[in-house]
Amino acid sequence: MEKFKLWLKKNWSTVFLFSLFVVLLVNKDAKAWTMRQILSTGIFNPKIEEQNEKSTKKIEEKSENLIVKNGNDEIIQTSDLKGKVVFINFWASWCPPCRAEFPSVQKFYNEYKNHKNLVFLTVNLDDDPSAGKMYLRKENFSIPFLTPSGSISEKYFNGSLPTTVILDKSGKIRMQHNGMADYSKNSFYEEMNHLLNE
Repeated sequence: MEKFKLWLKKNWSTVFLFSLFVVLLVNKDAKAWTMRQILSTGIFNPKIEEQNEKSTKKIEEKSENLIVKNGNDEIIQTSDLKGKVVFINFWASWCPPCRAEFPSVQKFYNEYKNHKNLVFLTVNLDDDPSAGKMYLRKENFSIPFLTPSGSISEKYFNGSLPTTVILDKSGKIRMQHNGMADYSKNSFYEEMNHLLNE
């Protein structure tokens, strides 16, 4: 026992780092917190494509229809949302990068939820939707809880969580970001304002 105590005194930093690594490995909230700290650096900021000659080829194709439903089983289709900018976020409660970016999505939602020309489609992809609802309730998030109604086109979602897609008022994809991002930055708000004013 004395040898162990002596070894522990000499190697306390290694034990601490190993313990921290284990916690990060098994705890979703700890992973999400760590990723949130990385997001705050700004290196994962999303970028909305400008509509100019250079990027027109990238965004000229209209997106396919996405059909989702809310908690009351009301259907929402992107084809019915022409004339509005549509923010689509695919997420799951078990996904640490989704958990990491969610506070920024909620902040963005709080800033713009009353804007008449912006629609939020936050689409939960948990196998059991009740897990997603429980996560939102636990974290006091008020973003819309939607689930897919049918298959999702690969133009929107290729299997990477989280994925965020922004459609302009004509229904064209202007941003597709796979992986976590920070949607609470002023630079992103400026890009959204520009898109909303187009």
